[in-house]
Amino acid sequence: MAKIMLVDDAAFMRMMVKNTLSKSGYDNFVEAQDGAEAVKKYDEENPDMVFMDITMPNMDGLQALKKIKENHPDAKIVMCTAMGQQAMVLEAIQSGAADFIVKPFEAERVVATAQKVLGQ
Repeated sequence: MAKIMLVDDAAFMRMMVKNTLSKSGYDNFVEAQDGAEAVKKYDEENPDMVFMDITMPNMDGLQALKKIKENHPDAKIVMCTAMGQQAMVLEAIQSGAADFIVKPFEAERVVATAQKVLGQ
């Protein structure tokens, strides 16, 4: 089964995504609470895909996306954003994000995005 990294400074949001994906059979997760930790853990864990929040302390999701893509051009990263952040979504897609999901999440959209990005 695919290894999925969840990156969000809110533990509650990581738990929500993990629970949603677990119900669809995904069971291998790595977590990070900010972009700096995500970059480090990506190198260590080499996940199959990443769900990453944009707005986080220390290093935001866009900075982390760019750093990960520099070192791992094939990285599959889905950005998570609140409503009204269209400019950030556009920058994320231009920087190599595979897709984006808008908060609050719809469970079906999270699962469908994981399946699409992972080619399942």
